Amino acid sequence: MTIQGWILILGFVAILLALTKPVGSWLFALYEGRRTPLHVVLGPVERGFYKLAGIDPSAEQSCRRYAVHMLLFNAVLMLFTYGVLRLQGMLPGNPQGLAGVGEHLSFNTAISFTANTNWQSYGGESTMSNLSQMLGLTIHNFLSAATGIALAFALFRGFARRSAATIGNFWADCTRVTLYLLLPLCMAITLFYIASGVPQTMAGAVTVNTLEGAQQSILLGPVASQEAIKMLGTNGGGFFNANSAHPFENPTALTNLVQMLSIFLIGVGLTWCFGKAVGNTRQGWAILAAMMILFLAGTSVTYWQEAAGNPILHDLSVAGGNMEGKEVRFGIAGSALFSVVTTAASCGAVNAMHDSFTALGGMIPLFNMQLGEVVIGGVGAGIYGFLLFAILAVFVAGLMVGRTPEYVGKKIEAKEVKLAVLAIAILPLVILGFTALSSVTEAGLAGPLNKGPHGFSEILYAYTSAVANNGSAFAGLTANTPWYNGLLGVAMWLGRFFIIVPMLAIAGSLAAKKHTPESAGSFPTTGGLWVGLLVGIILILGGLTFLPSLALGPIADHLAMIRGQLF
Repeated sequence: MTIQGWILILGFVAILLALTKPVGSWLFALYEGRRTPLHVVLGPVERGFYKLAGIDPSAEQSCRRYAVHMLLFNAVLMLFTYGVLRLQGMLPGNPQGLAGVGEHLSFNTAISFTANTNWQSYGGESTMSNLSQMLGLTIHNFLSAATGIALAFALFRGFARRSAATIGNFWADCTRVTLYLLLPLCMAITLFYIASGVPQTMAGAVTVNTLEGAQQSILLGPVASQEAIKMLGTNGGGFFNANSAHPFENPTALTNLVQMLSIFLIGVGLTWCFGKAVGNTRQGWAILAAMMILFLAGTSVTYWQEAAGNPILHDLSVAGGNMEGKEVRFGIAGSALFSVVTTAASCGAVNAMHDSFTALGGMIPLFNMQLGEVVIGGVGAGIYGFLLFAILAVFVAGLMVGRTPEYVGKKIEAKEVKLAVLAIAILPLVILGFTALSSVTEAGLAGPLNKGPHGFSEILYAYTSAVANNGSAFAGLTANTPWYNGLLGVAMWLGRFFIIVPMLAIAGSLAAKKHTPESAGSFPTTGGLWVGLLVGIILILGGLTFLPSLALGPIADHLAMIRGQLF
């Protein structure tokens, strides 16, 4: 580890904290439906959309109606994308003349982008046309992100409202987030990427002469615009197969920093927005403090392990840290930090191959996802996932003080606790169940490229990434098979929507309750004790649930490495 590396990490955190309140303030304006400076230009567009679609933005919905509209909207989008991919060969915007995508890969990809996972069992530049990238995939980058933020707003209203029967309007929330947040920010970030050397063209490729005198075809495309929403919406799907390790997606150390900030930007802003929504911004800062403790702990371990390197290579007189699978322009610190950011935020973009990390260095990205997409988490999904853990934490606190638990003025009763447990339990049930199934079947064992603990880690990582709606991969698993495309597609759908439905039920239940003022017997939920309890509950649940599987995978891999054993 170096001083420069720690300056990068701590500087990243400092910039992020400085942006938290401004971004949170803008999100709060959208949460309340207030007028913003952009309404002068975009207000007519918003009203025109409502008129065209026959939507009354002031007509609020119950939690059940909100959920039904959200599910139908996403189901239609998924079918639309499936159709675009299957018909790719007959559609325009295909300068390379690529054929239609196969049925099981189209199924997997359509679900992946609908669920904000962006798992890729394909090479983007060799499988998807420009039209498929822009229409079939990028549209989901915007709308799946907008859906997540809209759902977070719905839960905020559940905590903030008193004796209410509604939690907002799904269509209004999605429209405002897309028009006044995602589109303007993406336009600004796209221009920055173009200025930094990222291509933005409808051309398919350019032919160049190499130093050896041969000719090489270099693929191009509308990369910059997709890169902006890929990061800002915590989507992660790369235009190129190498993702953010490709110089056309992430050319410099500065673009690498901007990409990491983009991944976390909306997630941290939503913590402040939540505090403002419930009338106490300290609540939001307490949540962010717990998130940052988990993030910095994970970053420290990953950076330490990657900087320490591989003792087996050291014995062969190859000194230094572990640079395998990393880009020289980012180095160990920039790659380690990116790996923790992208898995903490369920983004899935990668600037290094996690399969090439040391055993414990690769375990932290895996564990980040197994904690339940709550260390910052995906846009919207991170904060509402974290609040599910907060409900469990305040329930434990209530048991300790011997009274009905309360959180931000709402009684947390049996119904909310049961629904929170149901939502959180989806993660281990699907991850461990599907991993076990793939570890004992011929079709499942045909996927990993490595044997022993590392091969098991590749399978475990794939299902963890799918259920946590992350989308990153260990890069050592051959996933473009009917077995993995099918099971991973099911896992992504369960991991997204089987958490959302109980969460919306909680929002509706809380909105109907009266406000309960704090008293001398209330457990404080803004101080250090509360932050420690939150961190403890998350680690205990994650640790107890996944420690056995981690012991079979990365921990066993690490012990073999320090003994000089190779598989």
